[in-house]
Amino acid sequence: MSLKTAKEIGELVRNIRKGHKVTQKELAAASGTGIRFIRELEKGKPTCELGKAMLVLSMLGICLEVSHPRSNDSGQRGKA
Repeated sequence: MSLKTAKEIGELVRNIRKGHKVTQKELAAASGTGIRFIRELEKGKPTCELGKAMLVLSMLGICLEVSHPRSNDSGQRGKA
């Protein structure tokens, strides 16, 4: 699955949380965050704190993988 926006990550978090039949309040308590943070994360707020977001993802069993563009033949990273 490829997620590219904070909104897409928020939707994933919400869907998995609901699939586990966990409330926002319960997830907040279990992850040591506030319910406001969970709400903002699920709404896709782009400025959510990364460390807290990673903790919530982990609590839900979500594992992230990162990919990056491969270097070009000259040994330099791709240019925009």
